[in-house]
Amino acid sequence: MSIMNNQNLKPQTNSIDINNLAEVEDAKLRQQTGKSYSQGQLVWRRFRSHTGAVISGIVLLVVILLAFTSIGVGNIPGWWNKSYTATGAVINGGVPDISVGHPMGQDHLGRDYFAMVMRGTQQSLVIAFVVGLISTFIGAIIGAIAGYFRGWVDSVLMRMTDLVIVIPLLALAAVLGKLSSVFSEGGILPLAIVLGLVTWTSLARLVRGEVLSLREKEFVAAAVSMGAKPARVIFKHLLPNTIGVIVVNATFAISAAILLETSLSYLGFGVKAPDTSLGLLISQNENAFTTRPWLFWWPGLMILAITLSVNFIGDGLRDAFDPRQSGKIKSRRAALLGFFGRKEALEAVAPSKVAAAKAAAAQDAKSVEGDTDGR
Repeated sequence: MSIMNNQNLKPQTNSIDINNLAEVEDAKLRQQTGKSYSQGQLVWRRFRSHTGAVISGIVLLVVILLAFTSIGVGNIPGWWNKSYTATGAVINGGVPDISVGHPMGQDHLGRDYFAMVMRGTQQSLVIAFVVGLISTFIGAIIGAIAGYFRGWVDSVLMRMTDLVIVIPLLALAAVLGKLSSVFSEGGILPLAIVLGLVTWTSLARLVRGEVLSLREKEFVAAAVSMGAKPARVIFKHLLPNTIGVIVVNATFAISAAILLETSLSYLGFGVKAPDTSLGLLISQNENAFTTRPWLFWWPGLMILAITLSVNFIGDGLRDAFDPRQSGKIKSRRAALLGFFGRKEALEAVAPSKVAAAKAAAAQDAKSVEGDTDGR
């Protein structure tokens, strides 16, 4: 009988959701600080405790401010006195030298490379954020509709999603990017819109899975019984409860868009000259890698800084919205200790199991001693 009770308790223990974890955390903080915290405040506290995410946020903010304030935006001038299009005499072979006013050097036409890298960073950031917004919006809507209505609606939308997934993303983006550049005369917004239209599939699947589970909850049934229309249920009840998945996936979509735009511009299907982007700078200066490596390294380092920062921010947001994820990640990291010591790995990954095994061994030893004494 006790075994059956234990088996019945296991599903209940495993079914603890994020809301219950938030309530427990709020209760602990209320005991410590004497005040209650909202869900948003709890998420912000968890995000701030993620050191890598906080540092990455600062790095990304610095990169954005540096890119948009240095050379300015449109008719708004910046504090850097050189243009990314102005040519001039190549000083000292174009070697980076802050004393002559070129901290990142010059290209073969005498253009200031700092201004060019900042312009490329601007273009890449704009494309990445527009792609992130468009792909997030489309993926969330399609996933929510498919998960809520199910049936033939779900089948049609998911088959359409599968069709987009089957086509290689780089090839599809290259073709659409080439078409957008032909009809828009090289503008970056049409390119960003096109890339957003082909990168929403992963979020659609994630949101669909979340909505399939949420639509069975009591609050959804209550809203439907009170006469709420499907649009209100989706936008007022379902999507707000998937905000964690949506926000985290949006950050990863921005990071992926940076790399996708870089690949397209490198292959000649993205941003076109006389404008520039980080991928285009790498493509134009790949032959100078051995003679003037700074022309290759500066845009590469900017790409690396942006993508790593956005990925770390995504990790921090994931742990903040779902506290269970941080424990899983720590367990995976601890499991790597198995390469160096099996005892340390076991104690890090499953301390409760190790303790239970020790206790069982001690109990068996005591029973054996009892049997020996009885004999």
